Amino acid sequence: QVQLVESGGGLVQAGGSLRLSCAASGRTFSVYEMGWFRQAPGKEREFVAAIRWSVWRTYYADSVKGRFTISRDNAKNTVYLQMNSLKPEDTAVYYCAADPRGESYENWGQGTQVTVSS
Repeated sequence: QVQLVESGGGLVQAGGSLRLSCAASGRTFSVYEMGWFRQAPGKEREFVAAIRWSVWRTYYADSVKGRFTISRDNAKNTVYLQMNSLKPEDTAVYYCAADPRGESYENWGQGTQVTVSS
């Protein structure tokens, strides 16, 4: 089991930046991939970005490509999401998730609120 705790959310003006962190504990040595998802009010949860734990491979939703960067620090068991050029439509609760075996995201954090004002 992997436990995840997100931090770094907040209120920012459009065009600003935030960096989210996701600290992982537990069976982190077995994690295949880590991802960030978000859910805006009245909308379904959507994929934002992902990174493989053992190789440096990243994936992004089209809506955030060129603006968001996912990275990891294996020594700290932490995944980051650097968000630049934020837009009001980026407003959502952002969740960190872990895929232990390359099958599905099974472990989720509690979420952190990101609000972008226009």
